[in-house]
Amino acid sequence: MSEKPAGESTLTVVLALFVNLAIAIMKAIAGVITGSAAVLSEAAHSVADTFTEALLLTALRRSDRPADRKHPFGYGKERYFWSLLAAVSIFASGAMFAFYEGFRTLFQDSEQEVDPTVGYIVLGLAFVLECVSWTQAFRQVRSSAAAEGRGIRKFLEVSDDPTVKTVFLEDSAALIGLVLAFSGLGLHQLTGSHVWDGVASLLIGVLLAVVAYVLARTNRGLLIGRQADPVMVKAIWKQLSDVPEVDAVVDVLTMLIGTDRVLLCARLDFDDSVTVPALEHACVRISGELRAAFPDLDEIFLEPVPRTDPDLRQRVLDRYGF
Repeated sequence: MSEKPAGESTLTVVLALFVNLAIAIMKAIAGVITGSAAVLSEAAHSVADTFTEALLLTALRRSDRPADRKHPFGYGKERYFWSLLAAVSIFASGAMFAFYEGFRTLFQDSEQEVDPTVGYIVLGLAFVLECVSWTQAFRQVRSSAAAEGRGIRKFLEVSDDPTVKTVFLEDSAALIGLVLAFSGLGLHQLTGSHVWDGVASLLIGVLLAVVAYVLARTNRGLLIGRQADPVMVKAIWKQLSDVPEVDAVVDVLTMLIGTDRVLLCARLDFDDSVTVPALEHACVRISGELRAAFPDLDEIFLEPVPRTDPDLRQRVLDRYGF
């Protein structure tokens, strides 16, 4: 993992919040004027995104609190909790409303068409504003991915910062949703059939449901306790194997306890000739070397164990299969 600029995630979220709030107001007005289900669904989409940004700002603020007696490992996982609520918000207030509007439009009697000019103008302005927010999110994702030597897709899969991923995916969904709403509005005008408007609304609902599912699954894994980046784990294993006092690395356990914060527990079989005082000094030295090499390590526990212990060996086999 790479060290991210301290305020970049906050800037990305704040920019997205104000953009989505402005867009939500414009879409709601256009939706009422045109009576378009797709435009109203996009208004609900932007409202959901605005709530999402507010939740993400809460996540950023609360997760940065220092460790205390009740939470000795800090509050880093609060970022995952509030980000999970953001995913629920996208589904509950965005996708469900879009589905409702879509089905209502499909099964209602055909209404006289209203001039959609206002809808086109608002959707066009919204697209421009969303591009501003999306560009900031994409810039951060791209720079973070480049710093870790990964492609953007792989970075999004392994990133431990759900706030940036949430903003990037919801802004991407917003741009796609605007295209769908514009298409529904245009086809309704061309054909005179409100079915296209309803279909566009349903597709927006599906889009939001998919985004909500992806984000919920990501944050669920982080809350449960996902291991650190496998590349980092292998590097830690190798560094420990090269320590002179260590005969064998028996096990390396890691868990993400926040963005750029990793808990490490390493079980090591030390050389039998190492005395107790030397072992204590070696553990302190090894911890310092690991922190210097891997700044994301927040807490380090080194446990001396015999690699021949059958129970310990079986636990490793059950976990890794080797």
